Amino acid sequence: MKADPSQAHVARELEHDAPLIVCRFDPAGQALYAGAENNTVARWDLASGTKTVFAGHEGWVFGLAFSPDGSTLISSGSDDHLLWWRTDPDQKDAAPLRRVRAHEGWIRAVAVSPDGLHVASAGNDRMVRLWSLEDGSPVRELAGHERDVYSLTFHPSGRWLLSGDLLGRVLLWNMETGAQETGFDAGLLHTFEQGQGVDYGGVRSLGFSADATELACAGLHNAPNPLGAINEPLALRFSWETRELRRKHVSDGGVKGVAWRAQYHPDGFLIGCSGGSGGGFLIFWNGEQDGPFHQMSLPNTARELDLHPGGLLLAVAHYDRRARLVRLAAKEG
Repeated sequence: MKADPSQAHVARELEHDAPLIVCRFDPAGQALYAGAENNTVARWDLASGTKTVFAGHEGWVFGLAFSPDGSTLISSGSDDHLLWWRTDPDQKDAAPLRRVRAHEGWIRAVAVSPDGLHVASAGNDRMVRLWSLEDGSPVRELAGHERDVYSLTFHPSGRWLLSGDLLGRVLLWNMETGAQETGFDAGLLHTFEQGQGVDYGGVRSLGFSADATELACAGLHNAPNPLGAINEPLALRFSWETRELRRKHVSDGGVKGVAWRAQYHPDGFLIGCSGGSGGGFLIFWNGEQDGPFHQMSLPNTARELDLHPGGLLLAVAHYDRRARLVRLAAKEG
């Protein structure tokens, strides 16, 4: 069945005990994992609905990433630590396998290399670090960001790691040498408000198209009152080959919020998840226009999304302690 965003609807709700921050399907698409404000990771088996709680962090959980085979989950939090978890659905003890004190301050992003050898982490200490997935030992430190780092992703080839920061800089790191190469200018996602004296915005997510010819960066713009949460979602679509900006994707109707994540669907369209003072929205863009070809209002403030490997289901993490599964097709029955 082909995905049809115009038919998108909430098909299911999964409840937790605290507001959710981040969500990811496991690589096989059998379970949904979500990080929460009560320092836990929740896992729901999609077939049975059974929930398992992973407790081990001492702060909010901001990042989730899987090994390519799905057997290991890495989580990052506001407690300076990365935690390794076993994902065996039959396990009775959901205790962490390993704890690594990886940064000073919040670890906002974590990613696993396509070859399954390395874990990348980054956060408020402005450092990007590489670790061995196998044993958690340090591999390399990458210095170059001048402000907090919010997002990480590996190029699908595994040859590069990308990191995005508060100022809208996307740095590109050669995985073989650790050298910094020509990155991307996503400065449209950064605001400095003179009156309030604050930097605001930043590259909140990074994602590649299925053919790796485009890079999407998500965040916000039009922020005349950052401390009052007056801003609008924005996603930038870049050419990987030329580093040139192709599209500045905006919302319909002046939605007030942040594009916390933008993710490409295998069919080529881009999906944005916006949450903020204007509520929650899913926004769908193609490469032909800046505005959306479809926009869906959600029941509560959205904080992140993830696309199921099958391409017909989205998961959205919400502030109201629920993860909502959105089906990109007509209602069944």
